[in-house]
Formats: sequence, structure tokens, C-alpha cells
Amino acid sequence: MKKILKFVVIITIGTVIAIGTFAFSSGYIYYKNTIKNASLSDKVTQIRNADYFVPMKEIPQNYKNAVIAVEDHRFEEHGAVDIIAIGRALTSNVKNQEFVEGGSTITQQVVKNMYFMEDTKNKNSLDRKIAEILIGINLEKDYSKDEIFELYANNIYFGDGYYCIKDASRGYFNKKPSEMDLYECTLLAGVPNAPSVYSPTVNPELCRQRQAKVIRSMVKYGYLTQEEADKIDL
Repeated sequence: MKKILKFVVIITIGTVIAIGTFAFSSGYIYYKNTIKNASLSDKVTQIRNADYFVPMKEIPQNYKNAVIAVEDHRFEEHGAVDIIAIGRALTSNVKNQEFVEGGSTITQQVVKNMYFMEDTKNKNSLDRKIAEILIGINLEKDYSKDEIFELYANNIYFGDGYYCIKDASRGYFNKKPSEMDLYECTLLAGVPNAPSVYSPTVNPELCRQRQAKVIRSMVKYGYLTQEEADKIDL
């Protein structure tokens, strides 16, 4: 009986390793083909040279804090992937028996928006997920956290046809990004999670609810005191 059990365990482990190796190999090929068509440095240069580009020094600290609090509160601590967040998301989704929480990092969102927005066919494929992670590892290696966040703000969809912070702040508030106040920063930080749902012009009430979550997250992670949060007029 012990020999049979040992044999089953060995076969199971071998099968898992074989499947994992095949999956990684396929993802690696996908990754190599992706960056062969457009290198990471070329993609970054394209964003930085665009007319809409806003440098990090002109992005309000309140906006950065709001995004990190609600999207990826361990952004400064992890690499391309946050294993803790993935584990937490899996636990939450299993507990609720539905997809209620994701585990993607800001870095992964940057990679997705730079390379894969038009690749709807392979949106949930394992190959693409592996490719995203591998490009994310390169992004974390070659660029600072501020540079990665800068790319995020300049290449994320805010709804209403606004694909960068400059257009969104001008379109929603008629302001430059640097002129946004705390209320506007917290509102804008919540929209990219689901632009078609949280855009203030689409559903003001859901936008307000999302903004309230952003503010709660900022309090939770120490970016705002409760007193400061209470002064924001939602």
C-alpha cells in the first residue's frame, strides 16, 4: 500500500512539474514574441514622447496615494507580482464563490495597458498571464517605482474617452493634473477599476461609492486621518 501511495505521489508531482514546465515555456515564447515586436524601452519612450504626457513631478501626491491605497497598497514593497495579494484574492473569491477581488499589481496593469489591451482573444490565457509577469519583472528591474507609477497615470483608461491623467483631469474638472484637489484626486483614483461603471458622467452614485472606498483605503493605510477624510464632501 505504501509503495502504491508513493508511486501515486511521484506521478502526481511529475505531472504537475511537466504541466508547469509546458505552461511556462508557452508563456515565455509569448513573452519573447511580444517584446520582439515592441521592446519595453520603445513602449516607454512612446508614452513619454506623447503630447499628453505628464511627468511625475506634476502628478499630485494625493492622487498617487489614493491609487496605491485602493489598487495596490503594497506597491512600494513587492516586485512585479504580489504573492500576498494573489493569495488574499483567491481566498476571498473562494469564500464568496464568485470573482470579487483581483490580485494584479500596478506594474501588471501598466504592462497590460502597454501591450495587451487589444489582445481580447487571449485575455485570460495562462500564456498571456506569464508573458505579463515576465515583462513586469523587466519593468521593475529597469525602472523605479515613481517611473512605473508615472507610466500608469499616463496610460490608464479613465472613461469618457480619456486615456491619461491629463485628459481626464481636463475633461472632468477643467484642470491640469497638478491643480487637482484632494476630492478630485480621490474621485479620479477610483475610476480606472471599472471606467464604464465608475465614470462620474455615467453613474454619479456608483462613482461616489467608489470614491468613498478610495477614501476608506487611504485612511486604512495611513495616507489620511479620519478627520481629514471626514472633511471631503462626497
